[in-house]
Amino acid sequence: MNPITEKYTLAVGLPRAMTFAFVSDLHDCDNAPVLQAIEKSGADAVLVGGDFIHNDEIYRRGVEFLAQSAARRKTFCCIGNHERHYMGDLAALIAPTGAVLLDNQAVEYGGIVIGGLSSGYAVGHAQISKRKSPLWRLRPTPPPDLDFLNRFSALKGYKLLLCHHPEYWARYIKPLPVDLTLSGHAHGGQWRFFGRGVFAPGQGIFPRYTSGLYHGRLLVGRGLGNPHHRVPRINNRPMVAVIKLK
Repeated sequence: MNPITEKYTLAVGLPRAMTFAFVSDLHDCDNAPVLQAIEKSGADAVLVGGDFIHNDEIYRRGVEFLAQSAARRKTFCCIGNHERHYMGDLAALIAPTGAVLLDNQAVEYGGIVIGGLSSGYAVGHAQISKRKSPLWRLRPTPPPDLDFLNRFSALKGYKLLLCHHPEYWARYIKPLPVDLTLSGHAHGGQWRFFGRGVFAPGQGIFPRYTSGLYHGRLLVGRGLGNPHHRVPRINNRPMVAVIKLK
C-alpha cells in the first residue's frame, strides 16, 4: 500500500525555513514508494523515527532505506524498540549508510537542534519478548535516558526531538522546553474508526496519541507498514509526514 503524504506548517521564528520528511516504522516495507514520496516533498532532510529494523534477522531493507535516503539528502534516525531486537553492533551497521544515528545524542542542522531519545528497552528485547505471552504488549514501556533528555532540553535554540514512543511525551517530555517531538510506534492504532486508533503498545486500548499533531508540540506518524504483522491495518493508510518549520 502506497503511503499518503500529510503536510504540516509551523511558524516557529526560524531565520530560514526548513522542510523535513518524517517517516517511522518501516518494518521491512517496500522502500520505493516511500522514497518517491520523500522526493516529491522537496524536503531538506529526512527524519526516521525508529523501527526501520524489524528484528535480528529482518533488517536489510531498513538499512538499504537509510543508505538510499542518505544518498539524496541528509538523513537522521533514532532508536525504537525494534532496533533493540538487533543483537549486533547497531552503530557499525548504520555508519556505512551515511545516515546519522542519534542514540541519546543531539546535533545541529540548519539552525535546528535535532536530538534522538532512544527506546528504553534493553538490547536483546526480542529474545526476551519471545519468551513472553502476547500480553507483554500491555506492559508499560521502560523509561528513557532522562539524563540525556534533561541535557537536551537545556540546549539553546529550536529543539526537535526524535522519540519513537509517543507514550513518553506526556510524562517525560511535555513538561520540558522541547519545541517539537516526532514519534511513531503506535502504527496509527492499527485499526482506525471515526478518527481514532484501537490499540497501541505502551498506550493500550483506544490510545490517545496515534496520528497527527497534538498540542502543537507532538507529531505522531502512522508508520509505513509491517508485512510481518499478523494484524492488518484497517482504515489506516501508511503515512509520510512533511513538516515545514518557518
